Amino acid sequence: MKAVLQRVSHCSVTVDGQTISSIGTGLLVLLGVGYEDTDVDISWLVRKISQMRIFPDENDVMNLSVMDTGGDILVVSQFTLMASCKKGNRPAYIAAASQDIAVPMYESFCSALSAAIGKQVQTGRFGADMKVELLNDGPVTICLDSKNPV
Repeated sequence: MKAVLQRVSHCSVTVDGQTISSIGTGLLVLLGVGYEDTDVDISWLVRKISQMRIFPDENDVMNLSVMDTGGDILVVSQFTLMASCKKGNRPAYIAAASQDIAVPMYESFCSALSAAIGKQVQTGRFGADMKVELLNDGPVTICLDSKNPV
């Protein structure tokens, strides 16, 4: 699993001209699910994301997590994070999970993350043409890969 975290002042997802999710201060999580991903990948990412200290404390030092600040999280599925760009100029998505695997993994991830932070995470709509609007705060952007947990 791969995730891109963006610290945001606000964020929303629109599908077919209708806003389906929005948050204030918190995290936008773009999530890519691979065909080899398991519950172990979900657990690792949930722990890292919920405890990642990327919010400023009273001294303006990135020392607080989204749980510490009471921030919100919006999770958007994004299979393009699984792209391989080794050959040519057209990305290959062979590492991305098929929809029958990715949807339950995405839903399980969102449930586990909600449980970890003690409140419901907002979501996009899996497989939809989504318009994601955000104000990146900082900017702070962190990339995580459960297959490369260094």
